[in-house]
Amino acid sequence: MNEKSAAEMPCATCPMRAAAEANPKSWKSRLWRWHTTWCPGWKGYQKALAKEAGK
Repeated sequence: MNEKSAAEMPCATCPMRAAAEANPKSWKSRLWRWHTTWCPGWKGYQKALAKEAGK
């Protein structure tokens, strides 16, 4: 199986994520947090980060 590293995934450079992290109290941040509760890409990104941290 060809797995991507966390840095190669779209979440690593997502402009919406960057905006949410820059201003955590904004509506974009609330939308981002809601989005991460169901997004399969985000869940995969988190797994990739955990795998890299475990190396």
